[in-house]
Amino acid sequence: MEVFSDQFLEFHPIHGSNLRLDHTGTQATRVESFANGLCFSKLPLKPGEIFLVEIEEKELGWCGHLRVGLTGHDPATLDAVPEYSLPDMMELGDSWIFAITRNHNKVPDDEEPAAAAAGEEAAEGEGGGRRLGRRPVEEEEAAAAAARRQEVNNKPERFFTDTHLHIGDFRIPRDKLAGRSRPGRFSHILDDLYKSNSLPPTARRSRIGVLYVPKGGGGGGGGQADMHIVINGEDMGASARGIPTDRPLYAVVDVFAATKTVRIVQVEYGFSSLQTLCRKAIQKHIVHRMALDWLDLPEALKHYCKFE
Repeated sequence: MEVFSDQFLEFHPIHGSNLRLDHTGTQATRVESFANGLCFSKLPLKPGEIFLVEIEEKELGWCGHLRVGLTGHDPATLDAVPEYSLPDMMELGDSWIFAITRNHNKVPDDEEPAAAAAGEEAAEGEGGGRRLGRRPVEEEEAAAAAARRQEVNNKPERFFTDTHLHIGDFRIPRDKLAGRSRPGRFSHILDDLYKSNSLPPTARRSRIGVLYVPKGGGGGGGGQADMHIVINGEDMGASARGIPTDRPLYAVVDVFAATKTVRIVQVEYGFSSLQTLCRKAIQKHIVHRMALDWLDLPEALKHYCKFE
């Protein structure tokens, strides 16, 4: 199922006290300390719509990295923006946050995913990293999921060739999902490392997204959904399950510790814009992005082709 989204994604004007947004509302920078960097999507996400951010700037000296997730709280109704996403936002309830680490971000298919952080950053309390026993109904669901995984595993690998990322019934264009290095002599090598997800997900220029997929189809009302984290074009699996979809769900981004600045990356669904078509046509016929400097093109178009 293709996601048709006509909304321009921005950060919500309600955010942490140490965070500053640029004039477009698409770039968020933590200006001091390591906390109070919580921000949200301006509008609720649609089913299968990815909220994708790129790490633009890092800050040395802090322990911890970006945290992303979903919340059923409208940011405008919060009495105060929590200092931390973990555990403060989680303690408000109806929030599902995942801490991005240098390793171990992929959720094993046969485990109950934690509704909070991975590894050493898991939050304490109910649903915060404990492996729960399955009830009989859950065992049936697990068996059905295993059968679906086996069917998927029997299909040929399309990670490098498929133009779309498939999560549940949804198809997300891969064009913008993987990070790109800054133009330079070895940028083509680094770009391949981003595309193959060989670099740490916490590195500069990495792109990390969050979305929710309703269970049993593309509808969103009155049911439940799984939250998925996508890192440089690779689905990390369902990091939270059983999320109620009877209320709007907002994306949560915690610009925490070593992560200093993030930027929203707009993903185009359906027909590509003329700007994107021009970029694809130009990039298809050049070997290296630095070769753009030799072309007789407007500087704005050169910059767009280099960085997107």
